[in-house]
Amino acid sequence: MIAVRRRAVRVLLANWEGGHTVPSRRLYPHQWSWDSAFIAIGNARWSPRRAKMELQALFGAQWRDGRVPHIVFNPRVPEEAYFPGPRFWRVRAPSGAATSGIVQPPVHALAAWRVYRADPDPVFLRRIYPRLVAQQEFLRAARRGPDGLLVIVHPWESGMDNSPAWDVPLAAVEPTRMVFIRRDVDHVAAAERPTDLDYARYVALAAAYRDTGYREAGAFAVQDPLFNTAYIAAETALAEIAAVLGEDPVPHRREAEEATAAMVAHLYGDGLFHARDAHTGKPLASGSAAGLIPLLLPTLPDAVADALIATAVNRFRLGLGPLPSCAPDAPEFDPTRYWRGPSWINLAWLLWRGLRRRRPDLAEAVAADIIRTVQQAGFREYVDPFTLTGHGCEDFSWSAALAVDVLAEHRLHRVPAAGRELAQQPRRLTELDDVGDHMFA
Repeated sequence: MIAVRRRAVRVLLANWEGGHTVPSRRLYPHQWSWDSAFIAIGNARWSPRRAKMELQALFGAQWRDGRVPHIVFNPRVPEEAYFPGPRFWRVRAPSGAATSGIVQPPVHALAAWRVYRADPDPVFLRRIYPRLVAQQEFLRAARRGPDGLLVIVHPWESGMDNSPAWDVPLAAVEPTRMVFIRRDVDHVAAAERPTDLDYARYVALAAAYRDTGYREAGAFAVQDPLFNTAYIAAETALAEIAAVLGEDPVPHRREAEEATAAMVAHLYGDGLFHARDAHTGKPLASGSAAGLIPLLLPTLPDAVADALIATAVNRFRLGLGPLPSCAPDAPEFDPTRYWRGPSWINLAWLLWRGLRRRRPDLAEAVAADIIRTVQQAGFREYVDPFTLTGHGCEDFSWSAALAVDVLAEHRLHRVPAAGRELAQQPRRLTELDDVGDHMFA
């Protein structure tokens, strides 16, 4: 296990950019929003300073309306290295950073709380708490419907870009006629990625949203169980943070309880949570593992939680191998195509956290599968849930970071925070690590 941790830390060191971590060197050369949250969770176990920097760098690119963009672009990376890049999005944060205009699941408050738990630092909490609150307020103001549920306006906002849950609403989107060059298939086999047709629809949706000034949803408006769960988990974490800072935690707890009730009322059915089309009100039934992630929610009714656990065991083979991102009995299941079946460490980690209180035996099995997966496949972006063959990027940062967190939770030996790996890094590692208040200007 010590060898696994050392290899994981080496991945995080190799992907470190001096103030943030790229998901991977080749395919994802910028800073991604929910990636950074998961990376911070892992970094907190061996370098809390880096964990804080990771989140502070991301929130340094927060917009005035409170949104945290899903990509913060590195100005040193050529435009042609990633599409869609800054010239497509045409927007900058108040800090001057070029960013995208959409968001990702708001798992950042959960990350900030776990960073604090690893290294109690009220100064860090005091700096980031208002930013986290502003993120939540943006989502309430811009994305919440009358039923209390949040809407995503692009599949990329779900984090699970190519989920079969999006097939129906995405089919109604007219593909773009823009000529563009996909960069993802330069690094990963096309058979593992979204189709060209789906990608043309992604670009069309992003361009349409951009052209409204990033204000109005287009043809795609979906209430996603994972996104809503992340929002509720953030409120739960913010209640904890507020208590530490002497703020009132009650509004956060009340919001979490009310949003949980709205999810159960509108998205739950047949032992699984399902997305819903906000335009039509129709459920988007699928076998997506996103429907299991509400197990994170502390006020989820016991009967619903028990049904989710039964579904996880019976449909998703929980306890028999890594969690697939889509139920193997679903007609859309594909063990190697992006988000349509492969196992992802972050989904397994979220489920692990949700099971620890309700079913510690299953939580232990999920944790063991996470470690077995990275031992066999390495820190891959995603893996075949049956063969554990790695797919997507190699040396993927959140796979490494969350493996470190799982190992640390099992009270195994800590990864040394100082030693040969750190000593071999560039001089800037020790001289430019400070992130001051200017990041929040």
